[in-house]
Amino acid sequence: GHTSQLVIERLASRVVAWTEARQLGAMIADPDRARRGPVVFVANEFSGSDGDIVNARAQALGLGPVVGARTWGGVVGIDGRFDLVDGTGVTQPRYAFWLEGKGWGVENHGVDPDIEVIHDPADLFSEKDPQLDRAVTEALSALEKTPAMEAPDLPDPKVR
Repeated sequence: GHTSQLVIERLASRVVAWTEARQLGAMIADPDRARRGPVVFVANEFSGSDGDIVNARAQALGLGPVVGARTWGGVVGIDGRFDLVDGTGVTQPRYAFWLEGKGWGVENHGVDPDIEVIHDPADLFSEKDPQLDRAVTEALSALEKTPAMEAPDLPDPKVR
C-alpha cells in the first residue's frame, strides 16, 4: 500500500526544471529523481500485493504499458491482531483496495497486462526472459518516439 504509493509518485513525476550549480560540473534535474523518459512495467503471476497495486496504479495514471502476465491478485492487507503465549503472532485481513478502472476487482483476479507475454515454464531456468525482452523492446520503441530528457545548454554569458 504505502510502498506502492511512493513508487508510483516517483514514477509519475517528471523532470520539469534543471539547476546549474557553479563548479559542480553537471546540471541537476528537478525533481532530482524524477523519470526523464518513458516507463515500462513488468509483471507476472508472482507479482502480488504491492506488485498488483503498482501495476494497477500505473495503468490508471497511463504511465506506461504493463508487460507480462496477469498479477497474483492479493491486495487485501493484513495487520497484527493478537500475540499468543508461545510468541506466535495472529494476523487478520484488514485493508481492502479499490483501484481506479478496476474497482474492488483486483483481489482474487490480479491486474491484466497491457501486453501479454507468457513465460514458458521450460524457460524458467534458462537464459531466456521473453517478458523482460519485450519490455526492453517497448522501452526502446518509446524512447525513439519520446527521447529521454537531457539538460539544456547553458546560455551565452551576458557581457556588459
